[in-house]
Amino acid sequence: MLRTLLILAAGFIVVASAGVAGARPSCSADWVCIEVVENGNSVDIFARNLQPYAVTVSLRARIRNLLVGGQNPSTRTVTGHERVRLMRLSPVDDAQSWRYRYEYDWTVGSLSPRHDDTYLYRLPLAGTQSHKVLQGFSTGFTHNGLEEFTVDFDVPVGTPVYAAREGVVVRVEESNDRSCFGDGCGRYANYVVILHPDGTTGEYYHLHKDGVLLEAGDPVHRGQKIGLSGNTGNSTMPHLHFGVYRADSWGRTQSLPVRFMTSRGVVDHPRSGRRYGVG
Repeated sequence: MLRTLLILAAGFIVVASAGVAGARPSCSADWVCIEVVENGNSVDIFARNLQPYAVTVSLRARIRNLLVGGQNPSTRTVTGHERVRLMRLSPVDDAQSWRYRYEYDWTVGSLSPRHDDTYLYRLPLAGTQSHKVLQGFSTGFTHNGLEEFTVDFDVPVGTPVYAAREGVVVRVEESNDRSCFGDGCGRYANYVVILHPDGTTGEYYHLHKDGVLLEAGDPVHRGQKIGLSGNTGNSTMPHLHFGVYRADSWGRTQSLPVRFMTSRGVVDHPRSGRRYGVG
């Protein structure tokens, strides 16, 4: 019942340098490359987005005998296929040796999407019956902080999952067949991430092994069947975790408050223990 540690990120990468010109870029998952360009006494560090969708990149440089031009750490949203300079390093004393290393992480989406607060989301399940909420917004167990505005639905393994909003599939994982609870369990999660027209992402977690019906790049319409629920990743029982997110720093995502059209009418605060049908 836990999405914590399921953050969609590139992983944590550290690169060390001692002033070697033409350093090879460090790339992650065919999404983001960090490129280092040395020009005489300065070093420029760029982020290159390899995909057509916005990503948010965070980078921190650890330096000796260098000044940083720009923010350190730096977090920037990089639009599709864009290359952005994150920082410039320059020696403090040219007569002394200098060194640097950096670490970075990323996630899909924008730091400041213009979420359409008037949009009424569809429940991500079938409309033929009502569905019990295990955890709603702002619960004390795991739906707080970055996960405050997310919902866990009590559904058995193999329950059809439907898109709550239209968009395009940007990330898919369906190879896992394991659940556990605690540090490191998030890597076993199956999921679909759909990028919405306003730059937010709809994220569906704990799906069944081989239970995703779409591929990255596929367009999705509201109410389209996208997969089957399961019990994978950081989970204690079969359920579906759903949330709408914006990008945050260091590979994290921040859930956003949304409203659902249900058989009860408009619901803006799904509550644990309540049952809701598709409106």
